[in-house]
Parts: sequence; C-alpha cells; structure tokens
Amino acid sequence: MKVLITGATGLVGSELVSQCHDKGYTVNYLTTRKNKIVSKDNYQGFFWDPSKGEIDAKCLDGVSVIINLAGSSISKRWTSSYKKEIVDSRVNSLDLLKKALLEKENHSVTSLVSASAIGIYPDSFSNYYTENEEKVDDSFLGEVVKIWEKKINEFKALGLSVAKVRIGLVMSKNGGALPEMAKPVNYYVGAAFGSGEQWQSWIHVSDLAAIFLHITKYRLKGIFNGVAPNPVTNVKLIKEIAKVLDRPLFLPNVPKFVMYTVLGKMAYILFASQRVSSKKIEEEGFVFQYANICQALSAIYDTDSDCVDTNNKVTKQFVS
Repeated sequence: MKVLITGATGLVGSELVSQCHDKGYTVNYLTTRKNKIVSKDNYQGFFWDPSKGEIDAKCLDGVSVIINLAGSSISKRWTSSYKKEIVDSRVNSLDLLKKALLEKENHSVTSLVSASAIGIYPDSFSNYYTENEEKVDDSFLGEVVKIWEKKINEFKALGLSVAKVRIGLVMSKNGGALPEMAKPVNYYVGAAFGSGEQWQSWIHVSDLAAIFLHITKYRLKGIFNGVAPNPVTNVKLIKEIAKVLDRPLFLPNVPKFVMYTVLGKMAYILFASQRVSSKKIEEEGFVFQYANICQALSAIYDTDSDCVDTNNKVTKQFVS
C-alpha cells in the first residue's frame, strides 16, 4: 500500500511514518520545506505550499490513501493574525488536496483519513462525549473544528471514503503538550491549573498513529475519537507526571487569571474540560497499548511503575 501523508515531519506524522514502514507501506509525504524532501524507495517527499496553491501532483502517483495531519499549532498566542493562520492552514491544505485530486487523471486514491480535534465538544465537567454529540463548543477551538470538519466532508463528493479522527492531548516526550507540562514539575514548581477538575482526554502518540492505520486498513468511515479509554482530571495528570518524574507537588493550583495574563486567550486550552469516549474505535477492533495514564507515562519516561487499572487492580508495568 502507498500512503500520502501531510504533516509527516511533525510529532504524530513522524510516528505514523515509522508505523507505516513497520507494516511495509510506502509513504509519500508533502512538505512546505524543500530542504526536508527525502527520496528513498519507501519514503518520498514532495513540495507543496497551500498558502500559494502550489503542489507537486506526482505526490498522488500510486497512492490509495491520504492521511491528512496538516494544520498550524494551536499552542501559540491567539492573536487575530495567528487565529486566521490556524483556520487557513487547515482549510487551504484541504482545498489544495481536493484540487489536485480533481485535476489528476485516473488517480488511485480511494480514501481520506484526516485529523480533527476533540475541541469541538462543549466544555463540561459532567458530560461524557461520544462521536454522536451534535453540540459544538462556543469557543474559537469549537469554531475551528467545525470549519475543519466541514471542509473534510467535501471529499465525499469526490467518491472517497472519509474518516475523521478527533485527537485529544497527545502524550510524547518528543513534543506536544507533555514536555511543557513536565518542565515545571521537573523543576519543583509544578501545579494543577484552575480547579484541576477539568477533564483531559489524552492518548499516547503510538496509539494515535495506530488508530490512523487501523482506520486505513479497514477503510472505516465517519468520526472516531482519538483518545485513550481512561480520561483523567488535570490534577490527576499533574500528579502522575510528578510520580513518574519522582518530584513532589507542594504549590497551590495556578489561578485562571494568571495563565490568561501570561498566554492570552490561548490559555483556554488549559482549562477546557472534555471527557471523551474511545468506545467506537474499540468496537471496530482497535486495542490500545496504553489504556491508562500511568502506563503511558511509564513507557514515555522509561520507568517501572505500579499502575492501577480501571477495575482498581494493581498491575506492575515493566518497560524495557
């Protein structure tokens, strides 16, 4: 199988490429940086610039599945100009892919699997969200994901099978949120945010990449939550990070106004609460390697830890 990946050099994309190669898949990838173009038998880069509508159409040669991870990070200060970039980076990349497919004669692409985000779900301490939820969070993130998914759905008109993966908090020591959350803990100044009771639906980067490939392999359609089976509160997450790093927590929780002063409106992502279900992808036969946060963090930081599973049984997780 040959797969075209956008965002292949990012955190999730790099893990996805690795797992594709483990399965014997050939990977084409699109990059906006010409110096990141690599040419190997199973890994071929192609240039594109969604902001200018430029793409090397050869990227589609022999491809059966497109996995779309393109989009600017939401973890930067939300100025008016950057908010526009967050939306445009997602819309323009999908528009350009659609244009390339329409102009490519006899292409072999049959499906699109695209990233989305759990930020579409309304902020709530009590709700437990499945993919059937129709309400959209009344925040900038909710607006972004609504626009994003509407654009993804346009590929159905091209006759493609379309799936969307609503991604939660990605756990990896190589990037994303975890290193930033772990840094203050490591320096003995870690603390939960706000009440600490906000739900954080997380996923180990390895499991997330595997979900994309599971959907690809079985040509699944529709929306799937890219989260682990056991969401945790912010205070629980910070405590587990401290535990695996062997650091004490003694500071009071960080008030909302402090983080909003430091980060501006982007601080919303620290306090939004979304408890999200993974049941749908599990019912499609997907098995999580890291079902609880203790297992995930122990693997990420290469430590041994006593982990308590969802049935409150203590299990020893050994990580080589």
